[in-house]
Amino acid sequence: MLSTHTPLATSASLSNFGGMAIAPPTRNTSMGGLSVAGDTSSPYANYKLIRRNGAVVGFEPSKIGIAVTKAFLAVNGSQGAASARVREQVETVTQAVVSALLRSRPAGGTIHIEDVQDQVELSLMRAGERDVARAYVLYREKRSEERAAKAYEAAAKAGTGNGATATTAINVLDGGQLRPLDVNRLHALMVSACAGFGDHVSPDNIMAQTMRDIYDGVPLAEVYKAAILASRSLIETDPDYTRVTARLLMHTIRAEVLGEEVTHEDMATRYAVYFPKYIKEGIANDLLNAELAQFDLKKLAKALDSGRDQQFTYLGLQTLYDRYFLHVQKRRIELPQAFFMRVAMGLALREADREARAIEFYNLLSSFDFMSSTPTLFNSGTLRSQLSSCYLTTVADDLEGIYEALKENALLAKYAGGLGNDWTPVRSMGSWIKGTNG
Repeated sequence: MLSTHTPLATSASLSNFGGMAIAPPTRNTSMGGLSVAGDTSSPYANYKLIRRNGAVVGFEPSKIGIAVTKAFLAVNGSQGAASARVREQVETVTQAVVSALLRSRPAGGTIHIEDVQDQVELSLMRAGERDVARAYVLYREKRSEERAAKAYEAAAKAGTGNGATATTAINVLDGGQLRPLDVNRLHALMVSACAGFGDHVSPDNIMAQTMRDIYDGVPLAEVYKAAILASRSLIETDPDYTRVTARLLMHTIRAEVLGEEVTHEDMATRYAVYFPKYIKEGIANDLLNAELAQFDLKKLAKALDSGRDQQFTYLGLQTLYDRYFLHVQKRRIELPQAFFMRVAMGLALREADREARAIEFYNLLSSFDFMSSTPTLFNSGTLRSQLSSCYLTTVADDLEGIYEALKENALLAKYAGGLGNDWTPVRSMGSWIKGTNG
């Protein structure tokens, strides 16, 4: 059902969402195939919305639909509620907004009200509804000015004079306990991530957006995730942000692998301590070839260059984390330089001077001067050192040959590798079959 309230109503009985006044839902319904509040089986149960006052509430796509409806009615008048075209456009725009918001948070997370508003504007423009988008933008601006005026008045009454307001302290959940967020430490992390890129990359912009997207009682891991998302959203403004984002992601990877937060600067010495332990853990969990323990691990550890962790783009590092790094019970145990050295050790396993060749291979891989194929990166140094990239087979012209080829394809694909089948010997469709005279 489309609301028939007066467009852009300001009645006290209406709540504000996405810059438009909306009536709160009172029962379980659906709009545009989207679940509405009250449905405990909703696929949006893991998503939360952060209001401007910092309050965290459930994410309700139905409210987006109502807000979009209000925007259309503001332009088309109340008679637009009966228009099939308006209903279809509301559904299309609402689904586009929800899909865009959830795309970057597939496992759940928090969404700020400003992000919802931005996506509504963008989806209206992409749908060709420029008049509706314009009305929506103007209304948002008006509401923003009203909020600013109220904040100034409140601050003036409090005696600050210039309209400044105090920042509310945020507590984070760390190790099951609440503690104040160390804002200075968080900002220092962002400054370190932005180092070397010049003034066009701003840690303050990342910090401001991160603080906007967190709430009191947020898990510490979500704070770092918010920082990564904040930096990632700025990549379209300057490509250098992709490396900044990778550095922020690298911080969370180090915390997962090492069990504590370690700065990039400290990794110059920490890699040497971590690497032998990593090899032993990998062997103990039947992930690595036991022969790797016979290398001079201290010598190899000294060759690890922590500075090369800074070379990654966001997409490159995220891909390594998602697909390549070894893990034990879903906890990653590999850091990037250890990953490259593990691959190099597997390649050098049968060399006369193993350590020298491993270091040589490592320098090629970690500097990105050369990169092995996916099967090599997956399997080198593991219990199944299947390093080949491609397999070509010929399929025989009988049932045994056909199904044997399928079996071989499955076994080869299990440990990665491209497959190429030559079906030339197999007769064409409709050919005579001697065994059945068919």
